[in-house]
Amino acid sequence: MSESDPFDEIVDAETTRDPDLAVIEAGSRTLRTQAGPPAGDGIPARPADPEVDKALRTVEQELLGRWPETKLDPSLVRMEALLDLLGDPQRAYPSIHITGTNGKTSTARMIEALLGAFELRTGRYTSPHVQSITERISLNGAPIEAERFIETYEDIKPYIDMTDGQQEHRLSFFEVLTGMAYAAFADAPVDVAVVEVGMGGSWDATNVIEAPVAVITPIALDHTDRLGDTPGEIAVEKSGIIKQDATVILAQQPVDAAQVMLKKAVETDATVAREGMEFGIGSREIAVGGQLLTLRGLGGASSEYTDIFLPLYGAHQAHNAAVALAAVEAFFGVGARQAGMLDIDVVRKAFASVASPGRMEVVRSSPTVVLDAAHNPAGAQAAAAGITEAFSFSRLIGVVGASGDKDVRGLLEAFEPIFAEVVVTQNSTPRAMSADDLAALAVEIFGDERVVVEPRLDDALEAAITLAEEEDEYAGAGVLVTGSVITVGEARLLLGRH
Repeated sequence: MSESDPFDEIVDAETTRDPDLAVIEAGSRTLRTQAGPPAGDGIPARPADPEVDKALRTVEQELLGRWPETKLDPSLVRMEALLDLLGDPQRAYPSIHITGTNGKTSTARMIEALLGAFELRTGRYTSPHVQSITERISLNGAPIEAERFIETYEDIKPYIDMTDGQQEHRLSFFEVLTGMAYAAFADAPVDVAVVEVGMGGSWDATNVIEAPVAVITPIALDHTDRLGDTPGEIAVEKSGIIKQDATVILAQQPVDAAQVMLKKAVETDATVAREGMEFGIGSREIAVGGQLLTLRGLGGASSEYTDIFLPLYGAHQAHNAAVALAAVEAFFGVGARQAGMLDIDVVRKAFASVASPGRMEVVRSSPTVVLDAAHNPAGAQAAAAGITEAFSFSRLIGVVGASGDKDVRGLLEAFEPIFAEVVVTQNSTPRAMSADDLAALAVEIFGDERVVVEPRLDDALEAAITLAEEEDEYAGAGVLVTGSVITVGEARLLLGRH
């Protein structure tokens, strides 16, 4: 291997970086897996202007010196202090606040699309990013421009420094980004912000807003070391986003989690709309490029939205769509201040425009390569069901790179029934489980003959595609890359999605 191998340079550059700031450079050696130019998907490339790119890297490096997202302090004191110095920009617009375990980002993107279709200026704050840090802050349906991202940081930096000096701990990476998002939304200005929590709810840095609509996507086991060992325990923390007199849009939940949420709603005089009761999916059919839905809204028995094309795969995305529609209806007062429904043509147009990069995303054909950012057992089960339903693969090869702090055994067990073989690998960040450790787990679950080990992600992708292509009888074989948002983001670039 040559000393100048770009993939090695990528890894060397990334080993000191926070995993959720992994912005992998486009480049690696030539792969047969190159997929051509990307479609419009809301994922920005590195800035073309070298000076802007340099300035963005400087901001990223300054953020890297702070606590990463994986280190938490259960307090809102620092956030409240920063926002007080900034003049409380988060109070300049109403918000829709989203928590849950899986589906938050896709749901946020759907809500953003619906609000934008109704001609509202939107701000969206989501995490983690797939490829570029600027994805996290979106204005009017598009990632914030690099120049504006840098400008926002420079504008609030004096107040960040003041806050740091007044507190026991400096502001974390996620706290600074949250402050930037709220400031950028006020400066834009936006009519409504769509805000996804980073982790949990009560003590999450985003939870300084008084959102009139709180959205709870399905709760499952994840971050158990910080949030609890059962869905009910995790729900206690996540219920913290439910504010006085809010409307709660509650996706289908485990019983213990639903009980916690309903109790919190009673305590706060919040109104609850439950999926499967007050709103939900009327029907669902597989369609070319996605699925065709009938959604039941909050406006009563007659409020059916028919012929909704959603260009995303999997039953879980249909449930996300039902939740997103109910959230936007609640924001507009449908079901509370007014009966009926939203303009169905506008709703259809909005859903047809939705993209969710890295979520059951097809990035290559011949053979088909699908990316999905499933990183816990519940997400893996949804992805496994979705790919089985949407694709007729004669044989499916998995490429898995996971983080060491996740339930990796549960994730692999969810994929075992659908993977003919699995190529285990690792992404370029310190949080990654080593390929050898992942292989040891995989052999226990799949058996030695079904496991291939390729520590480098580019080698893993090439090995999986070779396996998918190697025999004529497997002409309908496919590849699923999964295990981590970071793995998916790096694979996306290696596959030509710059």
